[in-house]
Amino acid sequence: MQLNPRIGIIGGSGLYSMPGFTGQHEVRVDTPFGEPSDDYVVGELEGKGVAFLARHGRGHRISPSELNFRANIYGFKKLGVEWILSLSAVGSLKEEHAPRDFVIPDQFVDRTRGRASTFFGEGLVAHVSFADPVCSHVAKLLYDACVESGVNAKLGGTYLCMEGPAFSTKAESNLYRSWGMDVIGMTNLQEAKLAREAEICYATVAMVTDYDCWHADHAAVTVADIIQNLNANAANAAQVVRGAVRSLRLEAARTCDCSHALAHALITDPQAVPEATRRKLELLVGKYLAR
Repeated sequence: MQLNPRIGIIGGSGLYSMPGFTGQHEVRVDTPFGEPSDDYVVGELEGKGVAFLARHGRGHRISPSELNFRANIYGFKKLGVEWILSLSAVGSLKEEHAPRDFVIPDQFVDRTRGRASTFFGEGLVAHVSFADPVCSHVAKLLYDACVESGVNAKLGGTYLCMEGPAFSTKAESNLYRSWGMDVIGMTNLQEAKLAREAEICYATVAMVTDYDCWHADHAAVTVADIIQNLNANAANAAQVVRGAVRSLRLEAARTCDCSHALAHALITDPQAVPEATRRKLELLVGKYLAR
């Protein structure tokens, strides 16, 4: 049976596959932006078509700075995905977010350097609205699924996206705390921006593995402790994702702004768009650049 995977799942550190898939098969997707992190695993979860992608590749081969975010998100778009549930391991910048807690952030602060985070350029300029960088509907579904699964979770908060791959200095960690940041990670900001440009609803589950280096007890945390928390988080994440997928109503038309984010974002005169760029971005902007 040919599935239409309208739901995408991005698995982060410790989550390289999704338990519970049926009828799964691998799909290699070619994109104008190069190769995604891995093949997409397409199958059925809770009776719905889903595509899963291991963000860092199976075996965790790709560092945050090396990720081809554009190819990953474009690949989901090409498969027909309309909703993305993202999962990522993070450090906590607040005492209240303990290891094994989940945070569903609604804001981001970018501390990365020079990463490609837009599909546009090469003669076509677009400025999407990004004041509210995640889909509130998907975020609420994920939070409700956390509650249903018995996972301690917070709806809302700010995710600081750092470059990495080294972790923060204590001075940086304390600076971010003084800014009121909730969690720190290395991957989700670019995904959120590109998903918005692709008119895909996006939200992330930030899974706390440890306190960042600001914490007095941080030195007592071992790699074994972190791996143990990663494994526990992965098991909880699988339950949360299943609950969110189960609750997502595919028959209802999307009414959020994500679904038409480009409608008022393209500023270039359509007649001035180079033909090569038009062809490259046809999947994203074809309906807006119709001659």
